[in-house]
Amino acid sequence: MTTARVELPPKLIPVFSGEADVRGAYGGRGSGKTRSFAKMSAVRAYMWDQAGREGMILCGREFLNSLEDSSLEEIKAAIRSEEWLLPHFDIGEKYVRTRSGRVKYTFAGLDQNINSIKSKSRILLGWVDEAEPVSEEAWVKLIPTLREDDSELWVTWNPESETSATHKRFRLSNDPRYKVVEINWRDNPRFPAKLERDRVRDKEERPEQYDHVWDGGFKTAVEGAYYAQALTVAKEMGRVTSVSMDPLMTLRAYWDIGGTGAKADATSIWVCQFIGREIRVLDYYEAQGQPLSAHLAWLRRRGYDDALCILPHDGGSGEKVYDTTYEGAIGAAGFDVRTIPNQGTGAASMRIEAGRRLFPRIVFDETKTAAGRTALGWYHEKRDEKRGIGLGPNHDWASHGADAFGLMCIDYEEPRSTDMPQIETDWVV
Repeated sequence: MTTARVELPPKLIPVFSGEADVRGAYGGRGSGKTRSFAKMSAVRAYMWDQAGREGMILCGREFLNSLEDSSLEEIKAAIRSEEWLLPHFDIGEKYVRTRSGRVKYTFAGLDQNINSIKSKSRILLGWVDEAEPVSEEAWVKLIPTLREDDSELWVTWNPESETSATHKRFRLSNDPRYKVVEINWRDNPRFPAKLERDRVRDKEERPEQYDHVWDGGFKTAVEGAYYAQALTVAKEMGRVTSVSMDPLMTLRAYWDIGGTGAKADATSIWVCQFIGREIRVLDYYEAQGQPLSAHLAWLRRRGYDDALCILPHDGGSGEKVYDTTYEGAIGAAGFDVRTIPNQGTGAASMRIEAGRRLFPRIVFDETKTAAGRTALGWYHEKRDEKRGIGLGPNHDWASHGADAFGLMCIDYEEPRSTDMPQIETDWVV
C-alpha cells in the first residue's frame, strides 16, 4: 500500500475524509479552496488509475466560453505542486490525463452544454467551481449524470445571494452525506503576503465589498453604502452575536410605515433596548402589502406585547386606504405609541449621521437581525455619474429598513450621569 502526504488547509481535511455524495467549500478570496479541490481531484485520478479504472473527471462552471475560463490551469498547477503526483500525469497545452490514459479531465459550461453533459458516461467525479450562479435546472440535470456507484459531486463557490440555487441546495441541506464547510483567508496556512496586502487595502478603501470578497459574506453592499464599514467593524468586534432581552428595560419598536397595496413600500420595524450607553438590537421585521394587523401580530408572536412603538412623522397622518392614523390604530390595539415630529429638510442625512455616530454602541442579534443588516449594508447614495455628484440616499428596497434604523438613532438620548457633582467648599470656622 502506497502512502502519500498531501497538504491541505486543516478545515478541508474532514471534507475529504470518509464517504460522501457531495463535498464542498464556500467562502471568500484567498482561502485555498480552488487549489485544494484541484489537487484532490488529481489525487483521486491517480488512485483510480492505479486501480485500473477508466473514466473522466468533469470540471464544470456555469459560464465557460473557452478553456481559458476553465479550471485547467489550476489543475495543472496543483499537480505540479506535488512532486509525487507529477510523474503520473500527461499534461498538455489543452488537456490533462493520467499517463495510462485511463482517466482524463474534461471541461464544460453548464449554461450552454448541460444537455450534452447528460449523455456523457463514466463520470467518476463532477467538480463545479465558481458555482454560485448555477441554476436549479442545471443542478437537476447534472447530478443524475453521476451514475457510478461511488461517483461524487464537488462544489466550490464564493457566496453572493441567500436566494441562489447553490446556497439552498448545498448549505441548507442536512444530508449527512453532504460534507460542505465555510473556509476563508484566515483558514489558509499558506495565505500569500501579496493577498494580505490586497486584503488590508480592501478593508481600508473598499469596506462595502470587504465582507463579501474576503469573509465569504453575501453580496449585500454596493459602492457608496453608508453603513458598510461600520457593519464590518461590528462583526469583527463581536457586536454581531446572540443578544438577550433585559426584562426590566423598556422595549422599543421603531417603524418605517409602508402601505397595504401590492406595490406599496414595505413596513419595517427594528426592536431594541437602550441599556446604559449600549443599544441592544434584538429583532427586525419587514413585510410588504400587509395590513397593520399583520405587523402587530408579529410583535405579539415574538413576545413584544409591551413594546413602545415609535413612528415617523407620518404615523400621525391618515392612512391612504383607511380613515384613521397608524398612531391611533396601534394605540387602540393596546400598544404604547408615540410619533416623532417631522425633522424637516435634511432629515435623511440627519438619520444617517446619527446612525454612523452611534454604530460603535450597537450590538445586533446575529440571527434575528440578518435581513435588517442586509438592508443597512445595501443602503447607499444615489449618484449622478455624468456630473460626479451625490443626490442623497437612494430610495429602493433597502431604504425602508434603513429609515427605521435611522429613526432609532435619532431618538436615542445620552444617558444622564448618576454621579453626584463634586463641589469644592471653603469652610469657615
